[in-house]
Amino acid sequence: MFAALCAIPVMAATTTLTGVITDDMCGKTHTMMPGKPDADCVRECVKSGAKFAVMSNGKLVVLAGKNSELSALAGKKATISGELKGNTLNVTSVAAAK
Repeated sequence: MFAALCAIPVMAATTTLTGVITDDMCGKTHTMMPGKPDADCVRECVKSGAKFAVMSNGKLVVLAGKNSELSALAGKKATISGELKGNTLNVTSVAAAK
């Protein structure tokens, strides 16, 4: 009976964060491309191997998945939902914050 219970998948709770889409290299400050918009810096950092992230309530959370949608909202405030595992949110939805 114990083995049968272990086979039942655990349902993870969906987490929703609202914050500015950035990258895990620059975080809150984008000083690597002076004079350029933050969105340009975020996209360039991601091209160079950084991961998309969201700065929400002073905390940086790494984002996984939905890269094209995240890129479109880079440097802007967004609401992002997904499953949080450690410091990584596996993104299921992204929308511009109202």
